Amino acid sequence: MSWLLPLLTGLATGVLSAWGVGGGTLLLLCMTLFLGVDHRTAQAINLLFFLPTAASGLVLHKKNGYIDAPAWKQATLPAVLAAGLAAWAAIQIDVSLLRRPFGLFLLYTGASTLWKAWKEHKKKSAAE
Repeated sequence: MSWLLPLLTGLATGVLSAWGVGGGTLLLLCMTLFLGVDHRTAQAINLLFFLPTAASGLVLHKKNGYIDAPAWKQATLPAVLAAGLAAWAAIQIDVSLLRRPFGLFLLYTGASTLWKAWKEHKKKSAAE
């Protein structure tokens, strides 16, 4: 039965993600705060789930003509450099120093995303 809570957590974050809420953000929050997963391990798990999704999204967006090629080319190098710098910083900084601010950031991000989605839903319901 030790698998039940992680399964329900993944299911809940997946459902919320399908509604437009940042599933990766919620998954990190649930893993670090509720499941006791180390922050770096949670980031790695999140990345493993994110990469195939992002790759398939990129292929479909390219196929449907939604990629702004000049902007994409201009953003790629800075993004790769920033990701490398952030990965290096994550290794250098003690996880215990980042745990509380990161948790607060995730709570704020999740709450603001849910609030925005609720307001949009309420606005659509009023229009109907």
